[in-house]
Amino acid sequence: MFINNFEALAVTPQRKIVLNLIETALSSIQSENVIGKSITVSDNTLTIKDKTFDLSSFNRVFLIGFGKGSAKNSKLIEEKLGEKLTEGYVIDTNPEDFKKIKFTKGTHPLPSEQNLIFTKFLLKDELRDLSEKDLFIVVITGGGSALFENPYRVTLDKLISIEEQLLKSGADIFEMNTVRKHLSLLKGGGLLKYLYPAKVISIISSDVPGNDLSVISSGPTVRDNTTVEDALNIVDKYRLRDIARDDLTQTPKEDKYFERVSNILILSNVTALETMKQKAQELGITASIYSDKFQGLARTVGKELIESTMSNSILLAGGETTVRVTGNGEGGRNQEVVLSALLNIDDKTVISSFDSDGWDNSPFAGAIGDTKTLEKAKELGLNPAEFLNSNNSLAFFQKVGDGIETGRLPSNVSDLMIVMKV
Repeated sequence: MFINNFEALAVTPQRKIVLNLIETALSSIQSENVIGKSITVSDNTLTIKDKTFDLSSFNRVFLIGFGKGSAKNSKLIEEKLGEKLTEGYVIDTNPEDFKKIKFTKGTHPLPSEQNLIFTKFLLKDELRDLSEKDLFIVVITGGGSALFENPYRVTLDKLISIEEQLLKSGADIFEMNTVRKHLSLLKGGGLLKYLYPAKVISIISSDVPGNDLSVISSGPTVRDNTTVEDALNIVDKYRLRDIARDDLTQTPKEDKYFERVSNILILSNVTALETMKQKAQELGITASIYSDKFQGLARTVGKELIESTMSNSILLAGGETTVRVTGNGEGGRNQEVVLSALLNIDDKTVISSFDSDGWDNSPFAGAIGDTKTLEKAKELGLNPAEFLNSNNSLAFFQKVGDGIETGRLPSNVSDLMIVMKV
């Protein structure tokens, strides 16, 4: 069971159904299920989804992994490759034990000295004398923008300041990663310049609404169509401080860097959404997927989801909302979705929003809410609107006891939302 406080939260039959859907979703996206179904190695043939690669064509096989959940994926791939793997390098927030892969525990959501040390060590000391007879398997998951970084010009302190501004600005993931790409030598296809002329196979798990491969972890092995001007327009739009034109670089556009790369998507939130829909139907409940690319302000989308849910049904959504920080509280976008929804909820509705990596910018993965939550709040003299206005969703759900506790999980398809109406 993934939800550590399942029994404490499951105080009504409707809540229990919603929590069981969360369990089903989280199970479906764990590495053992995903890698087991997507990747096989037989003799010298590597098969990923519907693509095959002849490993005997290469003298050396390397693995590079970065992002939240990349370590677990990399460990399972290492086991499948066995002696065919020469060596590897992985950075993640969740550690794993490896045989041939060197692991570094990094930080997220902000970059850090250890993140940069890992990247610069790899680029400077390990990626040398490469040829067309070398193969790089690049394991990419969400969160790689912070974990795998080599800035173009800005210092680490300045990069952290920019990241803090982006995270509080209300910019969506497409806008944030456009700026990130042009601050970096690795993003937007930049990693391919370092790996050239080796063959590159990127195995990608998406945490981005719509699964645009150029946006996931800022697309280090994917051709980028944005420009420095695009990044500057976003800087101006959100009034980001301390970013000058000279801090930004163009992403590589030359065809030669992209001719020997295969980018393969093995996981997205669709897997979790379809699994939840099937589970609901097995329980005899009508369920529909509202969107797998859901976006919007966390403080407004809860109302939209509730209003879009029919009676005696379940509505499912996946994506990534944004929080515009105006207060000094703590919390995450999923908790804010549920907190704001409490202002528009009735006694027939349960709503939950949760981060699939178990960490909604806080020890809670997300939250569950209904009129039971409002009753607890009233008993404690808590006003949900006050907590919402101060961006203090964590404190609210700690007090009422409706935060979802899973601990950090080695999975990441961004956020998932469930509304149930009876």
